Amino acid sequence: MSFTSNIKNEISNIEYSDSEKLAELSAILNIGAKIFEDRFEIYTENISVARRIYKLLKENYHIEIDMDTTGVNTLRKNKLVLLIVKEKYDFILNDLCILNNGKRVYVPEQYLVDEDKDKQAYLRGVFMICGSINDPKTSRYHLEFVISNEDSANYVNKLLNEMYFNSKVIKRDKNYMVYIKESEKISDFIKMINAINSLFYYEDIRIYRDHKNMTNRLNNCEQANVDKMMASSNEQLEMIRKLKERYDFDLLDEKIKTICIYKEKYPESSMAELAEIISVETEKPITKSCINHRFRKIKEMVK
Repeated sequence: MSFTSNIKNEISNIEYSDSEKLAELSAILNIGAKIFEDRFEIYTENISVARRIYKLLKENYHIEIDMDTTGVNTLRKNKLVLLIVKEKYDFILNDLCILNNGKRVYVPEQYLVDEDKDKQAYLRGVFMICGSINDPKTSRYHLEFVISNEDSANYVNKLLNEMYFNSKVIKRDKNYMVYIKESEKISDFIKMINAINSLFYYEDIRIYRDHKNMTNRLNNCEQANVDKMMASSNEQLEMIRKLKERYDFDLLDEKIKTICIYKEKYPESSMAELAEIISVETEKPITKSCINHRFRKIKEMVK
């Protein structure tokens, strides 16, 4: 079972206030309902979502609902559940701001989503009918809603951004995709729709991946520092070789000779390590800055 299915199964069994139920149902029908002259129909691949829609319609409008489970999604080969509503269908659609005097509308009236909890319920309904979240264990962080109507997509995007989810909307084929890429925002959305068990799973994976990425970055930085130090050491050894070719080494300044002798003796040492070694073995304290200054002088002599 997919991560998205787990979330939908979890949130389909939570009870809310009457106003939240209406806002949720309005979103589901707005995005998912196909409207005909004598009925409306809703398809879903998730049986828990189908039960949720069935229950919301029954509790709020006390109607008979036909259910058909023989359909199959030809692309994904998933079983489809079809809910058919004929009784009071026009009253329900008008009550939930799907129709207005017989005209199709895609943005609900303000009274339906007046409070923050109702806006959250509306977004929860949108997720149930057309939302998906990639499993953080197997893929990149990505939440999306695939919506056929542009006005509905823009409205969902507006609600999300009112709650600081930083969502965006783009056209994709014949549909519109509202999406969120930031892992923290996706986590906040899962929390908002009250999928607590799914949130724990998501956060565990996110913490593990962040820790792994941090470890990789530290390892890369450490390796880069080692590579840089080795390149610098090789350059210093090459300068010493050229210095010996062009000068009588025995006649050089003692300080320069000391640096050359110890660098060849400890070729993989950094300047700081070389300063410590020389200080200990000669009992004459010397600093990293002094080592660096002497190598600059060697370089000038070679040039």
